[in-house]
Amino acid sequence: MAISAQTFDGVSEGQEFTLEEATDSQRLVIWAAASGDFYQIHYDDKFASNNKLPDIIVHGALKGMWVGKILDQIAGRDGWVKEWDVAYRAMDIAREPITVFAKVTGKREENGEKLVDFEVGTRKADGSVTTPGTGTVRLP
Repeated sequence: MAISAQTFDGVSEGQEFTLEEATDSQRLVIWAAASGDFYQIHYDDKFASNNKLPDIIVHGALKGMWVGKILDQIAGRDGWVKEWDVAYRAMDIAREPITVFAKVTGKREENGEKLVDFEVGTRKADGSVTTPGTGTVRLP
């Protein structure tokens, strides 16, 4: 489900936005085709198990893109994603839900822009963060 576009005055420090993303094998194959990352650990069950993985794993760049997606939805048509950055700290196993989050860590005005800073990332069902990062969005 999409997140509604936000305004500078409408968000507050500590507020968290989330999206749930599916990680089925079809989605990973589609991402492999779109990104050109055809490493078999992302879509070939046998190859993944032969490499001592519990299942196929989600592409790191896909998780990074999901973080960009949540920030873009927060920004909406009248805002702008100024920057975002993530680090790939742990694997996410396919066929398990992933929560993408963006938590407001601060608000500021700089050079006439209303900026909102976020702690962002992807989180497993057990709460562990696998792709932590930061982002900044200009909001109307």
